[in-house]
Amino acid sequence: MVKITKEAALSYHQTGRPGKIEVKPTKPYRTQTDLSLAYSPGVAYPCLEIQENPDNAYKYTDKGNLVAVISNGTAVLGLGDIGAVSGKPVMEGKGLLFKIYGGIDVFDIEIDEKDPEKFCEAVERIAPTFGGINLEDIKAPECFYIENRLKETLDIPVMHDDQHGTAIISAAGLKNALEVAGKKIEDVRIVVNGAGAAAISCTKLYMALGARKENIVMLDSKGVITSNREKLNEQKRFFATDRLDIHTLEEAVKGADVFVGLSKGNILTQDMVRSMADKPIVFALANPVPEISYEDAVASRPDVLMATGRSDYPNQINNVIGFPYIFRGALDVNARAINEDMKMAAVLAIANLAKQPVPDVVNDAYKVNNLTFGPDYFIPKPVDPRLITEVSAAVAKAAIDSGVARRHIDDWDAYKDSLSVMLGQETKLTQKLYATAAAHPQRVVFAEGTHPTMLRAAVQARAEGICHPILLGNDEIIEKMANELDLSLAGIEVVNLRHPSEQERRERFAQILTNKRQREGYTFQEANDKMFERNYFGMMMVETGDADAFITGLYTKYSNTIKVAKEVIGIQSEYKHFGTMHIINSPRGPIYVADTLVNENPDTDTLVDITKLSSNAVEFFNEKPVIALISHSNFGSSATDGARKVKDAITKLHEEFPDMIVDGELQIGFALDKELRDEQYPFTRLKGKDVNTLVFPNLTSARSSYKMLQSLTADVEIIGPIQMGLNKAIHFIDFGANVRDVVNITAVAAINAYVDKIKNASKEG
Repeated sequence: MVKITKEAALSYHQTGRPGKIEVKPTKPYRTQTDLSLAYSPGVAYPCLEIQENPDNAYKYTDKGNLVAVISNGTAVLGLGDIGAVSGKPVMEGKGLLFKIYGGIDVFDIEIDEKDPEKFCEAVERIAPTFGGINLEDIKAPECFYIENRLKETLDIPVMHDDQHGTAIISAAGLKNALEVAGKKIEDVRIVVNGAGAAAISCTKLYMALGARKENIVMLDSKGVITSNREKLNEQKRFFATDRLDIHTLEEAVKGADVFVGLSKGNILTQDMVRSMADKPIVFALANPVPEISYEDAVASRPDVLMATGRSDYPNQINNVIGFPYIFRGALDVNARAINEDMKMAAVLAIANLAKQPVPDVVNDAYKVNNLTFGPDYFIPKPVDPRLITEVSAAVAKAAIDSGVARRHIDDWDAYKDSLSVMLGQETKLTQKLYATAAAHPQRVVFAEGTHPTMLRAAVQARAEGICHPILLGNDEIIEKMANELDLSLAGIEVVNLRHPSEQERRERFAQILTNKRQREGYTFQEANDKMFERNYFGMMMVETGDADAFITGLYTKYSNTIKVAKEVIGIQSEYKHFGTMHIINSPRGPIYVADTLVNENPDTDTLVDITKLSSNAVEFFNEKPVIALISHSNFGSSATDGARKVKDAITKLHEEFPDMIVDGELQIGFALDKELRDEQYPFTRLKGKDVNTLVFPNLTSARSSYKMLQSLTADVEIIGPIQMGLNKAIHFIDFGANVRDVVNITAVAAINAYVDKIKNASKEG
């Protein structure tokens, strides 16, 4: 775990713009019309609609996606009562987590008031602003009263995360840990060390799962809470035990099945853990120092099932696994509350998710290969991208079923898809690609079958149903690697092209290539030697119909791959050149960028071909191409050779393809800013249109542009390179591509191959 220093933390919070969150406009605001719609006089209309029906606030404002994180700073982190303003960095941090994990907007509100009545009054007066309220860092027992009162007086979700967030995650973890241990919750003895807000809420939720009250012992700073103790508050009295023979933690844990620590560090000893029942479950949740260290617990009992609040050990109980998605589901149905049914739905969804195969993004984040349900993994990791779809949907459904939802959801698959799109896990384009490819899965060859990324991508593509994968490589190595990565090769063909059993096919491929290129100096022996290379063999599989598409490039030089593609597959007859395109999935929609791989310094004729290919490629993705040829010049403002070749290409395109929406030469700022372009250059064929396709004057500018966006912009997905102009579906991937990149290109390749089949069948018919 990286050591966090005071200097690093202060620098993080003050560098650049102070703090961690900001407010951004979501509607256009450039023109006077925009401002008149946003404010006076246009704003009057939604105001009147809301006056007529207050629920219309969810329709016309951000209320349905806005949560207040509210605190008085009386129980901040492990810092205690440090005051409202001192707790502001924590509340901003909570807002950041809401946004990045749940897509939820937050105003952090620090109220300088310790009196519970006055605190509630302040919250009640500002509540109309929000779709939900997250209470944070308020000390017990006041937090119980505050939450209960606000739940009664307000008609929006209210949740004290310190209570229920920890309860929900730990309950999911406990449910699964008991399953791993082979124990039933109604039978186990549970010791809870701590009697604050989190401990009380956790224990109540364990009881909702089936734990029996008589099997629970709770301790506070004075020891075991027994029924004969005086001056107990209502919450502690509820959990007071009638076992008057135990007073200390050491006595309480002897023979216990479960220890849950919500107290302070280093109070559970190794001897105490040894005294517990078989397969003890220890949740040491004090932070940053747990009640017992992971190392000491495992050393004392190898059969221990351990969870902590820390990210550097297995099974982290982290509230971020819950609260963004619980509020997300509640907000999406405009819920009036977060009730017990919704909390239990979250528990079950989180618990079930840990039993599902783990996505590669999670394995990669934690530098492991095979997270599987068991002692070291019974709680999902905070970075698991499925949490938002599974937990939010479960909570939303529970809200509807329990009658607290104002809005109903009919299409749950579409709802889950919208959540993935909102957080950038998927986009509408990638969803469409996957669905289209899955409707007609093709045989796709993966060149580097012994590369872990390619292997994982093939397995994922098979699981998504978008293709029938064929892996090239040594079958023994691939099988061993699959076992190490805990990947199933079911439904995946492995071809060892160097194996003697492939000799006949290598010779057949060599003869076909020789016949095709014999007047270019090819001999059979030379061609036969080339069939021991993955790119030649794999492309020949596609050329001969043994496969439909081919993916390569993880550790092959582009120049070599391009050369092989020209020799084996060839360029479509209507073109003299081929190229590649990257798709930038930006907030404004897809932007298609060419040529990003093949043509280093294209001349005028090559630019014409690239533009034609780009137009066809954009149409392939069912969009109307609006194309700008990019330059450092605007319509002749510079007379350099680079600007002149772009200008000449535009002249040719306008003459030969009068219906194509294309113009240039244009600087990229004018190309993408419609208002600025139309004001300065009203004569352009692009007038009134949003450009979606950019053709750059050379490889350096095209490649640098998308690479810069990829490096600097976290919320932009880039798909590519997508091959344009070859006779068959041969596609390349960028060096260093991740699994998702490869799967995205696989979907494109599969669709490409299917479309080619349809075209060929139409020609033959």
